[in-house]
Amino acid sequence: MKNAKIPCITELSLHRPEVVRWQQRMQLLKPYTDTVVVLPCSMKKPYSQSKSHTLFRKYTKGLQEVILTSPFGICPREMEKTYPIQSYDASTTGDWSDEEIKTSGKCLKDYVGDRKVIAHVSGGYRAACEEYLDNVVYTCTDGNTRSNKSLENLKIAVKKADKVSQSKHRIHDLQSIARYQFNTKKADKLIPENTQTRGRFNTRILVDKTQIATLHFETGLYTLNLPAGEILKEEKINRVFINFDLQSNTLFTPGIDDADENIIPNDEVVIINNDEVVGVGKSTMSGKELVESTKGVGVKIRHQIK
Repeated sequence: MKNAKIPCITELSLHRPEVVRWQQRMQLLKPYTDTVVVLPCSMKKPYSQSKSHTLFRKYTKGLQEVILTSPFGICPREMEKTYPIQSYDASTTGDWSDEEIKTSGKCLKDYVGDRKVIAHVSGGYRAACEEYLDNVVYTCTDGNTRSNKSLENLKIAVKKADKVSQSKHRIHDLQSIARYQFNTKKADKLIPENTQTRGRFNTRILVDKTQIATLHFETGLYTLNLPAGEILKEEKINRVFINFDLQSNTLFTPGIDDADENIIPNDEVVIINNDEVVGVGKSTMSGKELVESTKGVGVKIRHQIK
């Protein structure tokens, strides 16, 4: 699936459904280090491939990074390849309105909590930090985050912070994506501590040598295998209930008895018959529509019990 670009040109973008949903779900995520580095967004997506972030990351690896961006508010580094944050177009001048400063500042404050902050920002990005954060070290003193002076300040500041290894925050990153996608902290159960990954582009998620999901390069989101369906069933996440044996890879709405109300279109769901997982796939409708609709495809089934 090719993700369409999301134009975010005016302040009205702050109220787009994708933006509101993103901000709400960011409340489920938490930093993995006691010090958080705040960085400005870039025009290029994902941010880490931009020239500016390539420079920043020479010093910030091993610390939780969070990118300030309008209209989405914040983007923790591990979420930068996830739809829709990897597919929006917006100005990156840092010349923000009061409403943009307020929205991003509140998101940042909720995410950071009482942790220490190293803010490598200027302009509207800095205004958001100054208004909503307390325990902050500012490393950009000349208005240019890419200047030698600013980068040297960043280097000095991060040296004083306790970093963690790549292996230790890998699980945190995968769990953050799961929390965002399934809109619950219970999604951590999909990514236990012994999770392994395989693959360079589409990443296979393995637990005890069994593949439970795939993290897709294009969307930055998971598609599920049947073992993950068992976890969703136990945790009561995105369930669709039927009372017949599946005969094809398409589940039509007349055959659906019930579904969790919080399901939205394109969500990964588990199909349950007589308290047994019989399939996993992608919903085409909301949970309410799955139950109330009298015609149409409800779930496109990816895997099912043979």
